[in-house]
Amino acid sequence: MLARPGQTLRSQARDFHTPSPLFLDFLAPSWRPTAQRPPFAAGSRSALSSRSPPSRRWLSSTPQRQAIAVQNPRKDDEGNEMHVTITPRAAHRLTAIAEQDKNPELALRVAVESGGCHGFQYLMSLVNTTDVDPTEDTLFENEESVAKDGEYKAKLVMDEPSLELLNGSSIDYTMELIGSQFKVTGIPGAKSSCGCGTSFDVA
Repeated sequence: MLARPGQTLRSQARDFHTPSPLFLDFLAPSWRPTAQRPPFAAGSRSALSSRSPPSRRWLSSTPQRQAIAVQNPRKDDEGNEMHVTITPRAAHRLTAIAEQDKNPELALRVAVESGGCHGFQYLMSLVNTTDVDPTEDTLFENEESVAKDGEYKAKLVMDEPSLELLNGSSIDYTMELIGSQFKVTGIPGAKSSCGCGTSFDVA
């Protein structure tokens, strides 16, 4: 049985011990390099967070659908499958990075650790699905492709404690005049968050 977010999950997340995150943008999530990952093509990380004003916005009339857990699906205490949603904007951005890097195995990892001004903060990094731990990580994939060739599908990776805290949330890509970034929105268990949007507290 999975622990309830308000009980042992908090201690699990607070027990994480990681190096101090590197902030590439004062409003962007902190990015942490992943050990033993093959380097991505130049420009990949700048594509994650950019200070350049957007030239256009990705708009889609396609309704948002929950991403499918294609590896290691997990259930909550009530027996419901835990899920996340990748918005069309985030899917388009991940697809653009994958096409630029010519990497069909590219995925966005979202991990929650203790820290930030509200107790928890999420970190993001680009990884390869070939390096995902089949026992510790859950791999999500969009049901539909937004790639020109129709092959690449946006992918997301979360470990179990992070998924329990972010279950039911959405991964979006926001574009503002001061910069663009991937962002977690609509966290059901969050009771408060800070102005930067990357730190939150749970009930």
